[in-house]
Amino acid sequence: MLIEFEKYQGTGNDFIMVDHRDASFISHDDEALISFMCDRRFGIGADGLILLEKSEISDFSMVYFNSDGRKSSMCGNGGRCISHFAWRKGLFTTEALFEAIDGLHKAEIVDNGKTVRLMMSDLSRFEQPSTDVYLLNTGSPHYVEFMDAMPEEVKTRGGIIRYSPAYAREGINVNFVTAPSSKDPINVCTYERGVEDETLSCGTGVTASALAYGIKKGLFGAQEIEVQTKGGKLTVNYVRTGDNSFTDIWLCGPAMQVFSGSIVV
Repeated sequence: MLIEFEKYQGTGNDFIMVDHRDASFISHDDEALISFMCDRRFGIGADGLILLEKSEISDFSMVYFNSDGRKSSMCGNGGRCISHFAWRKGLFTTEALFEAIDGLHKAEIVDNGKTVRLMMSDLSRFEQPSTDVYLLNTGSPHYVEFMDAMPEEVKTRGGIIRYSPAYAREGINVNFVTAPSSKDPINVCTYERGVEDETLSCGTGVTASALAYGIKKGLFGAQEIEVQTKGGKLTVNYVRTGDNSFTDIWLCGPAMQVFSGSIVV
């Protein structure tokens, strides 16, 4: 079987995009096929695979799989990339509404495709198990830890937390954050469950880290937080109206097609 695809990246978080609107050649349960396509040595290579499918309630549907082949929770950079993919296919002009596993999301194409803005789900609760650690679900569950300096081995330290007794069963994404000063972007490194490695960027992790930064600094009202990842810079805009009320959350940054091709499976 021949599968046509496009490769995308959003600040170094890379994805295989497949237009699956008029076909059913990739089963949502075929973990072996999806993990093979994501394999960086034997397949195409990616942090995840995304199917663009039809939706009865919006412009399109996003079905996201981690590189282990399993269907996963919301992916922020993946949402921005599939929006750019759908835009290039003519599914919308500048504004879209699409369906994802955690509900409906708005997306906007800005500056002729150079920037994609994605509205994330509102946040109404968080946990703070210790002074510098926050637990938030921004479409995916995230552990956010503020540090004076990044750990030398993000994969090692992140893996220890992800597989600790508290999180091993369901899994959690682990974010390490440094905040040099209020005038500089915060720095975020992320260990992603399902990829089981550090990724160059994580959209829901960047969002969680920006919200946690606002909580830590006691910021209320409309906020714009710049975030530097190893794969590039993103911006998170949000409005905090109460201690546990975060609305109008937007993840903004570049999404780019890298190449297109086909693979025999």
